[in-house]
Amino acid sequence: MNAECKVCMHRCNLEEGQYGRCRARRNVGGEVVASNYGKITSLALDPIEKKPLYRFYPGSKILSVGSYGCNLTCSFCQNYSISMVREEETDTITLTPEELADKASKLREHGNIGVAFTYNEPLIGYEYVIDTATILRERDMKTVVVTNGSVTKEVAKELLPYVDALNIDLKGFTKEYYKQIGGDLETVKNFIALAAKECHVELTTLVIPDENDSVEEMRQLSQWVASVDEQIPLHVTRFFPRWKMTDRNATEVNKIYELGEVARESLKYVYEGNC
Repeated sequence: MNAECKVCMHRCNLEEGQYGRCRARRNVGGEVVASNYGKITSLALDPIEKKPLYRFYPGSKILSVGSYGCNLTCSFCQNYSISMVREEETDTITLTPEELADKASKLREHGNIGVAFTYNEPLIGYEYVIDTATILRERDMKTVVVTNGSVTKEVAKELLPYVDALNIDLKGFTKEYYKQIGGDLETVKNFIALAAKECHVELTTLVIPDENDSVEEMRQLSQWVASVDEQIPLHVTRFFPRWKMTDRNATEVNKIYELGEVARESLKYVYEGNC
């Protein structure tokens, strides 16, 4: 029996046993389930600023956790070894939501405030995020999500009440660019607008030479963000060659600062990154 996955804009129509484009959701008995539920590839205690979140409990630390899979196909992906693979192509351990929350609790003495779901795309397995967040909230701990924001409104509305803060990748501001990386700009814009009403939101734009580095695009991007909330922090971040995109140099530092100034025309909080 075929089943449609309703998590993201791809709306994959899956045959029995088939995986979606994300490599992590699968049709099992006519129901699309997250095969990466509780399957952990990465675990680290990070400064909150590394997410990056600069205006959410600055100076604190957070237990960062990743799984595998992603619903975009960015050729410059920093974590391609886990985001672009299936379970059998990487090493995992299994942690129940309770077990993950226990690990987070034990790290309080080291400044930990909760769990950040990151590294791969966490929302292709949003059920695990919600289940863990429910336990964390009972323990007065925080849930952070670092995401590309490429999920449907239905998933966003189900998820956001459980999340305290997000860093959302706003990868560019043209439909063509998002199509190139396998995404949809309007889906991300809708997610940002919904998230900004529910919890703390910061945005990151990775500036890539000859792709999304024009002054006009940054001006349009930052003006739109300001129309949602001018106090949303924007991280304007420098690109370094990675994975399949090694055909160009790292972004010039001066370009990052130039675009940062453009963004400040509209936004109160702009941070240049990787410089």
